[in-house]
Amino acid sequence: MSQNKPELKFKYIFDYGYNPVYANGAHGGVSPRGELVMNFYLERMALPESITHEINPNGTIGSETAAEPADLAHSMVRFIEAGVVMNYQNARELHLWLGERVKEMEAVERAKATIPANRDVTH
Repeated sequence: MSQNKPELKFKYIFDYGYNPVYANGAHGGVSPRGELVMNFYLERMALPESITHEINPNGTIGSETAAEPADLAHSMVRFIEAGVVMNYQNARELHLWLGERVKEMEAVERAKATIPANRDVTH
């Protein structure tokens, strides 16, 4: 414990079902109550409900003839697994915290850029 300032220790308790998920985007905004709403999503290509193929004369599977939904080739999915709602003060603190983490990530990226391309960094 510090001799100069009082300290406070936070202990982290994890729910049994805690399972971090990957997110590559977020959608949201400010609610009518003035809170920040963020819904994190994983964006990916849509998966078909079904695909129909012709059968070749020799019994093998031939060309695709149909897919459901019909707009499958022009569809993307944003799967939302988690969302966060926070007040103004917490949003500001998160903004500062994220800014510091981005600086750390930039330092890692700069360090990676200085490693020669032909050098094996796994050993």
